[in-house]
Amino acid sequence: MYPMKLIPPTKDYIWGGEKLKTEYNISSASSRLAEAWILSVHPDGESVIKNGKFSGKTLSEILSENKNFLGENSDGNLPIMFKFIDAKKDLSIQVHPDDDYAKKYEGDNGKTEAWFILDCDDDAEIIFGFNKTLSKEEFIKAIEEENLESFANRVKVKKGDCFLIEAGTLHAICKGIVIGEVQQSSNVTYRVYDYGRTDDNGNKRELHIQKAIDVTRLEKCEKTSVGGKVSCKYFESEMIEIQGEYKSVADEKSFVSIVCTEEYGTIETNNTITEIKKGDSIFIPASFGEFKIKGNLTVIETRV
Repeated sequence: MYPMKLIPPTKDYIWGGEKLKTEYNISSASSRLAEAWILSVHPDGESVIKNGKFSGKTLSEILSENKNFLGENSDGNLPIMFKFIDAKKDLSIQVHPDDDYAKKYEGDNGKTEAWFILDCDDDAEIIFGFNKTLSKEEFIKAIEEENLESFANRVKVKKGDCFLIEAGTLHAICKGIVIGEVQQSSNVTYRVYDYGRTDDNGNKRELHIQKAIDVTRLEKCEKTSVGGKVSCKYFESEMIEIQGEYKSVADEKSFVSIVCTEEYGTIETNNTITEIKKGDSIFIPASFGEFKIKGNLTVIETRV
């Protein structure tokens, strides 16, 4: 066992920018880069191991052969995914289903997710639920009349904020934001409204109206940023600013994901020194034991 550095699959969507390439050291052949799935075993995009004896293999290959790397809190599969998201333009207004609905209709997990605001414009905002409680009839009418934005709860954001977006919550990342997203391992998204825009081929992107109506929670949203730490039944994540040395441990219960979001440093164990820099994702197997992160850097530490 050793700390495994990961190479992410990347996604080029119409709202993406260039910051993941220029500022987060993510490689891509595309000039526009919307997402990097820096911790993923999902079949729609799998991380590849960059270092050590497993170099060149997908993370899913290694985990299928070494279930113990996941820890006692996992059911034999990596239950989470971590993405970098660069929203140069607004994302669609959308919603994700819960586990029961997603497994029944999509053959996938539901999606509860957390957003760490890594960078943003001064006037940046997100859509986070509704600004008033709606009836189902009012929700349908707003969709039909393309008036959904008037009921959207808009929240100003700043660097360092963190939001827990539970399954069933209407949401959108708006322009001018870079996010570190921890989520259930799922790729199910129901678009409700996409501003009438078209893709690179002039086609409007698919909407998923009926499924969105089925799963969206319609009560007024009262939630705000949870600060730099989030905990739910699917994962625990914390943004940690390190000045010098930080000690942690991967016990028998869970693997640990370390994502570097600022500057650079090293992860040190009794036998290894792994250099990490902004944009890097490290998977540390369960039962690995104690490790130290040294340097002046910021990381997001996640376990289940």
